[in-house]
Amino acid sequence: MSTLNTLKLTATVKPTQVPAVQQRRNKLAKRVWEQIELAKAQQAGTEFVATKFRTVTDSTGARKQVEMNKRVKAWWFTADNGKLALCVRYGSRVLELAKGKYAIEVSVAKDLVSVLEVVKSAVLNGELDTAIDNAANKLRDGFGK
Repeated sequence: MSTLNTLKLTATVKPTQVPAVQQRRNKLAKRVWEQIELAKAQQAGTEFVATKFRTVTDSTGARKQVEMNKRVKAWWFTADNGKLALCVRYGSRVLELAKGKYAIEVSVAKDLVSVLEVVKSAVLNGELDTAIDNAANKLRDGFGK
């Protein structure tokens, strides 16, 4: 027991669930990471391929998980003024970043990765929690019809 006495012991227990707010942040942060990788691949002239697992039934009737390519659509587009505009999406909804503001203007395409990294840090810091909550509630309300 003398070895354990050198450590600081606590009565902390690992939580069994992640709060809904944290789940939503993690989901959006993962999607922003995909956009960062897509932007880096486009700048390098390569192709970014994200993968997902899908359960399929084979000819014998057995179910198995297969890794498949996932389609990742770019969140940015060229605006009327010739600059890039970046919309942050949660599911199929575009997030309202500020009152009446739905896009981020990016002057040069090479700045896109740094802007996306700022967005990711804002998501992880909880700055977009109300926008994510509004989008999630609108998505949930659409299923109630």
